[in-house]
Amino acid sequence: MVILAGVAIFLIVQAAPAIAANWQTNASLTTGPTANQASFWTYVAPLIWGTVFVSAIALVMGAPVAIGIALFISHYAPRRIAGVLGYLIDLLAAVPSIVFGLWGIFVIRPFLLPLTVWLNHNLGWIPIFGGQASATGSTLFAGAVVLAVMMLPIITSISREIFLQTPRLHEEAAFALGATKWEMIRLAVFPYARSGIVSALLLGLGRALGETMAIALIVSPSLKFWVQLLTDGQNSQTVAANIALNFPIADTLQRQALIGTGLMLFVILIAVNLIARTIVARTGPGARNKRAQRKARQLPPTDPGVIATADAAAGPVGATTVATAEGVE
Repeated sequence: MVILAGVAIFLIVQAAPAIAANWQTNASLTTGPTANQASFWTYVAPLIWGTVFVSAIALVMGAPVAIGIALFISHYAPRRIAGVLGYLIDLLAAVPSIVFGLWGIFVIRPFLLPLTVWLNHNLGWIPIFGGQASATGSTLFAGAVVLAVMMLPIITSISREIFLQTPRLHEEAAFALGATKWEMIRLAVFPYARSGIVSALLLGLGRALGETMAIALIVSPSLKFWVQLLTDGQNSQTVAANIALNFPIADTLQRQALIGTGLMLFVILIAVNLIARTIVARTGPGARNKRAQRKARQLPPTDPGVIATADAAAGPVGATTVATAEGVE
């Protein structure tokens, strides 16, 4: 908490002069990377939009793949293969951002060009696929694909561990009632792991929000609001990439403006983590048990609902587990 408070105080103190300055009359702010901006808020707003937009697109593309890989490793793959796959996925977290950026430039951009043309030609009536399709591949779409790959190790590792922690008794109870493997996963594994999956997704989103070099190398951006994914030059810049590209050429006040945009990114990341903790607190197993216990205390002692509520507190298939155990006896 002390370190977090120290970072926040540093960002606020450094950014305050640029935030409070008159951007239309200050000679330093009317040139360089902060030129043609009416105020700090008009400068940072497109950057926030670009950061959130590309990260959300990357999460939509990467989350199903990551959860599917985690599920395959935890419940479908043979143990030897699962161990190797888990190790390889974890190795992705050790790859530096600059390597992902270079991979995106030389591999992902040309690889996605045919798909970019096809999407623009057939789905161009949808705003995100509209505009003039890029001929170079320096699109927000390519950047989002790279970010999705960078999310994989975080989301996959956490989801895999949560899936493996599902109580064995819940899974066996589902099988005892004749459920298939997928039905068992849907009824026993997913409800138990729901809060953990949400945490994994938001941690992956945090990684994408703060990513710098991959976006800076791949995307051809501008300081405007854009929703197109397939265009070249009509892509909203991200906060982190904007700081990395402009910090070396900025003067003192311009650097303070860039630090101010970093403060906005810091606030966004804190908000994402708070939302994650709130969701986990309200949807986790502990929260469900507490709600069931409160409801049980409110019912009369002889009310049959007390028994049903107590069974529900045992978990997603708690009542099934009890019935199965009694049937075996």
